[in-house]
Amino acid sequence: MLLGGLEAGLRLAGYGHATGFFEKIRVGEKEYLVNNENFSLRFFPPQLARSPGPVMMEAKKPANAYRIFILGESAARGEPEPPYAASRYLETLLDARYPDTRFEVVNLGITAINSHVILPIARDCAKADSDLWIIYMGNNEMVGPFGAATVFGAKAPPLGFVRLNLAIQQTRIGQLLVDISRKLKGKSPNSSWGGMNMFVGNQLRADDSRKEVVYQNFQRNLNDIVKVGLNSGAKILLNTVAVNLKDCPPFASMTNASLSMAARAQFDQLLSEANADEVQSNFAGAAQKYEQAAKMDPLFSEVPYRWGGCLLALTNFAGARAQFQTACDLDALPFRADSRINGAIQKTGKQFAGDRLTLFDAAAALGKNLPAGVCGQETFFEHVHFTFDGNYQLGQAWAEQVEKMLPSDITRAAGTNGWASQETCDRLLGLTDWNRHAVTQVMIGRLQQPPLSDQPNNAARIQRLHAEENNLRQRMNPAAAQQASEVYQSAIRRSPPDHTLRENFAEFLEAIHDEKQAAAQWRQEQQLVPHDWEPFFQAGRLLAELGQWDEAQLDLTKAVTLRPRLAEGWSELGGIQLATGKFEPAYEDYSLAQELDPQNAAYRAEVGGALSKLNRHAEAIEQYRRAIQMQPDLWEAHFALAGELVAVNQLAEAKNEFGAAARLNPSAARTHFNYGVLLAKQGQLDEAQREFETVLRIEPAYPNVQGYLARVLAMKQRPQ
Repeated sequence: MLLGGLEAGLRLAGYGHATGFFEKIRVGEKEYLVNNENFSLRFFPPQLARSPGPVMMEAKKPANAYRIFILGESAARGEPEPPYAASRYLETLLDARYPDTRFEVVNLGITAINSHVILPIARDCAKADSDLWIIYMGNNEMVGPFGAATVFGAKAPPLGFVRLNLAIQQTRIGQLLVDISRKLKGKSPNSSWGGMNMFVGNQLRADDSRKEVVYQNFQRNLNDIVKVGLNSGAKILLNTVAVNLKDCPPFASMTNASLSMAARAQFDQLLSEANADEVQSNFAGAAQKYEQAAKMDPLFSEVPYRWGGCLLALTNFAGARAQFQTACDLDALPFRADSRINGAIQKTGKQFAGDRLTLFDAAAALGKNLPAGVCGQETFFEHVHFTFDGNYQLGQAWAEQVEKMLPSDITRAAGTNGWASQETCDRLLGLTDWNRHAVTQVMIGRLQQPPLSDQPNNAARIQRLHAEENNLRQRMNPAAAQQASEVYQSAIRRSPPDHTLRENFAEFLEAIHDEKQAAAQWRQEQQLVPHDWEPFFQAGRLLAELGQWDEAQLDLTKAVTLRPRLAEGWSELGGIQLATGKFEPAYEDYSLAQELDPQNAAYRAEVGGALSKLNRHAEAIEQYRRAIQMQPDLWEAHFALAGELVAVNQLAEAKNEFGAAARLNPSAARTHFNYGVLLAKQGQLDEAQREFETVLRIEPAYPNVQGYLARVLAMKQRPQ
């Protein structure tokens, strides 16, 4: 009774959150199922919580609709650009081939999750009147929640502990206990999302006993997911997982600590000689030495990878394939599904095989026509995330499998329609050079961060992406922009309810500097997915840039209401408050953004800006200095700190900060102007002249610069 009373009291007080994947909302006369913004909080700390793309579908499946759920992680979601995921190509292919059927392909993939998270999603999907599930999962078993190399909590606990933990957190009492526990533990080293870099310190030996626990947990979770799906009446397409074996070296190799010093020296010598042979294209000699090294330290993942490359060059495809797979299996940073994971998938597929479950070897199918039968850079951007071509290939492979599972009343209506080409699908999905260019820039940024940046082929990958970026930029001219605009608008006319198309169009419009129309598109998307924070945030951000403060504040307030932990939303609200002279509210909003994302130096600098407006200059200086410690190349913090230091007459330090800001952002006229003014006041006339002349080169009409430059020149001509 005590526990029941406490639970009821917490719920009445509004504490905690619902834990189901779906929530119901009513729009007009219809009820819809939408994704629960707080679903992943059982698995991740709030600052690291992951979410799917916006999900919105009628609670009661419409007549003549065929509903397909995609269950998986970031690769299934379609990272780095979910609007062009394999699921999107699948839906487009099915729509074009069977125009009389309404296909609802609902992608429930979430970055960084694994089977422990997918099982409760599956249980909720079982109540959502689906026809087919496509399961594509396995990459994150080691690094996701409860994995052996996770950063999200307990490492590889028994499955009973995991399920008890998750069951307790379904109650408000359990959520309260978790919150108290986190506060007692203090600040986590991963206080904001850091991508793959967060896991670099969690390397695993291939023979670590915790990996065996993960494999067993995965097998049981997968079996339960399949049972739930089949019991719901849905059919299941269960996939093995394809990964980049050929062009993704292991992220980390761990040496055999038991090797003697002499054996270690011999091992290192063999590697050195093998590398030299490989450089000289003596692949046979190199392969022989790598084989010897592998016998000395069979768990060192770099050796089989390099050995596989030599065998590939020698056209020993079977041998190359085996060594590439071994390298993946031994990788000490296990971000990829290995042979044990795919083996478990095949075991489950065979166990439940029947007319309602199809096991599809996606890994083999995608590698079928490739050298050694393994995928590489033609299929993946890096380790597991598909290129546009890779997503189309997987989408078409799924379409061919799905077609075999469709009821006869649908397949009879196909007529003479064939599968749409990739070019046709790209056009229907609104894929243009602007999207490709944006993704290329994202991938360049990712490849510059560990552990991707530490891979030996990283420089070549970045060089190739830069070449692609330059090629795309040259094609992105006004005529091409007009054509791209027509592609987006045509796709929207064909499928008006598709909110993703409007999102893509809005991003394109912003890229060509039409912020007003971009904001209008985001506002139209708000009508299509009223539960999603992003269209409100993006519209508010753009309206703020346009100086439409009231409208911007309304949209941004809605965004942070829908997602209270949206740090960038609070930051944008702080900017509006600052611009409209409301300095105390600005300080509060900026402070909340900084609290939500404490590793973001820009938010700390924004707090400093608000403190400066409140005449709390000593505190502002401290915030700017801490921001610079966190991110030394943040030129805005150097510039703002310089202004504060001038105000308190610390001119020598101010000079250094202006100089740093000018070096870090040489195209900012204001920085050079202020720097020049300070130099002139200190009598450093040559340096001041240089800065004012730089301002004129950057922005010839910059206010007052001509007058300051004239005064400096006049001062230089005076007799000393």
